[in-house]
Amino acid sequence: MSNQSESIVIKAKENGVSVYGLTRGTDTRLHHSEKLDKGEVMIAQFTEHTSAIKIRGKATIQTSHGTIDTED
Repeated sequence: MSNQSESIVIKAKENGVSVYGLTRGTDTRLHHSEKLDKGEVMIAQFTEHTSAIKIRGKATIQTSHGTIDTED
């Protein structure tokens, strides 16, 4: 694995946006969760332990591939 992992920026557009980190390996499991309030920003990174990030709620997500807004 390289020393640089992909990062994403998540900005909550409402209170109570949930961000979940999911594990790598044979069984995908939740290993971390955060709640963001409107206007809060979180920078998340894919690592040797995190293979997926799930976001629930209204948010803007910025990645190296572009910007995505969750559905209203």
